[in-house]
Amino acid sequence: MPELVADCPRCGVGRITFDLAGENWIGERYEWQQFYEAFCICRGCHRGTTFKLAQEGNASQVNVRQSGLGKMQGALNDVFSVEGYINLKDRQVATPPEHLPEDVDAAFREGAVCMSVSCNNAGGTMFRLCLDFATKSLMPEQDVEGLNAKIRRSLGLRLEWLFGTKRLPEALRDLAACVKDDGNDGAHEGTLTKVDAEDLQEFAYVLLERLYTEPKRLEIAMARRQARHNQGNS
Repeated sequence: MPELVADCPRCGVGRITFDLAGENWIGERYEWQQFYEAFCICRGCHRGTTFKLAQEGNASQVNVRQSGLGKMQGALNDVFSVEGYINLKDRQVATPPEHLPEDVDAAFREGAVCMSVSCNNAGGTMFRLCLDFATKSLMPEQDVEGLNAKIRRSLGLRLEWLFGTKRLPEALRDLAACVKDDGNDGAHEGTLTKVDAEDLQEFAYVLLERLYTEPKRLEIAMARRQARHNQGNS
């Protein structure tokens, strides 16, 4: 029976051996990296935990899908890293738009996890960080007329400047009302309500989708079109 060595979240013992009792394949990345949920029983307290496993790069040649976890020999740690375990924060977690930069994607996911456990201030702060990353990338490197250091520092003022200079679509301006000019929307004060945080989440999602997802989908569609034409002309 395959084994897993990990810290037990049930009894608190570190680096203890678990026996695999069940598995659920989650998905694949990079055409080789496999992700699993593995239900395992602690040999110390004999209680179960569902771990999140990700295939390691140094074991990329191992075809896990062919046999599944249950038929693997030895320790699963030889092939997988433990990325955590299933708990309350995994409930109803919103997914970010597709094709985001890594830092923006990570901030949105962290915000969504915070929202799933009603941590509104933490969630709102992470969605503001998403917007901060995204809008800074739209700013010109050199100062132009009407742009100054204060606008660059303030997310709210920066958004107003981007709308005013047509660098952001006017249709999104009303949604941006959740971000105040001086940052007093509660994220810095620790007073965000659930509605406040949800407004920030919605605006972040729509803006990120417009800035990153839609252009990338169009790029992919154009590449497919070009490939079809190339194939037809060959």
